[in-house]
Amino acid sequence: MTAPRIQATLVGSYPVPSWLVAHPSEQALNDATAVVVHLQEIAGIDLVVDGELYRFDPNHPETNGMIEYFVRPMDGIRSEIRRADVEVFRSQAHLGFRRRPAAVVEGPVGEGTLDLVTAYERVAALSLRPIKFTLTSPYMLARMLLDTHYRDHRALTLALADVLAAQVRSIDAAVVQVDEANLPGKPEDAELAAEAINRILDAVPHTPAVHLCFGNYGGQRIQAGNWVRLAKFFDLIHADHVVLELARPDYGDLERLRDINPKLKLGIGVIDIKTTAVEKPDEVADRIQAAADLLGGAERIKYVHPDCGFWMLARSIADAKIHALVAGRDLFEGRSTNRLAEASA
Repeated sequence: MTAPRIQATLVGSYPVPSWLVAHPSEQALNDATAVVVHLQEIAGIDLVVDGELYRFDPNHPETNGMIEYFVRPMDGIRSEIRRADVEVFRSQAHLGFRRRPAAVVEGPVGEGTLDLVTAYERVAALSLRPIKFTLTSPYMLARMLLDTHYRDHRALTLALADVLAAQVRSIDAAVVQVDEANLPGKPEDAELAAEAINRILDAVPHTPAVHLCFGNYGGQRIQAGNWVRLAKFFDLIHADHVVLELARPDYGDLERLRDINPKLKLGIGVIDIKTTAVEKPDEVADRIQAAADLLGGAERIKYVHPDCGFWMLARSIADAKIHALVAGRDLFEGRSTNRLAEASA
């Protein structure tokens, strides 16, 4: 069978297996990552992810390693949070949904012991499929920190970008995706966010991508906004494609995105990760068709995927949604959905 025109992928995270939490070890982590990769391959995911299992911190489950995993190992950053730090951070009142800083910047930001390359190499050894590697946007990271060194949001954001870009240069993944869940609620920062994110995208050896969503904290959408307000950002970024949260808010913005940078391809969210209800394949196919109609055709749709990561769902729900994603894509393209029969043919 020919390869699908629209490819199926995931955004990044997968529910951490209970046995990995109970008995963490390097071997258990490798085994769990292999399970996550294999279930994607069986389901028919074209571009697989590692599930981000190694980033999960049970002490900070609300961010599932999107923040602390990246900043804690860096030079110049203190992870022990004092009462006075909390008071200063709250007085800044720029993040209504976060009451404590992820860490405190006390000196020039450096790589420290952060090692994204080894994290990528772990999954690269476990799959024969193309791999997508994800990392958090420096703009989002900077907003979660209490900065007592640079005292300048732009300077801190670009310093973080340079640290991440230096590591990305050595990551040979088919796609490297920068995750940004903060900018959609503050689109006036489009130029700064694009400047910082582009430093990473320009360092990607193969295909650069950006994921944008309105937040996924405990299954809640924590920011208001729409994609039209980010039109400037879409025109500025050096990405091959953007991966958008769409199943939960709806597809109404897409018609107004027809005129953004024509070179920028789109990833369309067709699986709602903020509900435990599992979509049916025809529902997924209908969502793809709705997006294609609003865009004036399916040509700009490069990927279909869930809105965000799966970390907050039960594994059984996440697995069912993964299969629904592929089956719906296949239905839209008129492809067979009997993968066992295809494998034995």
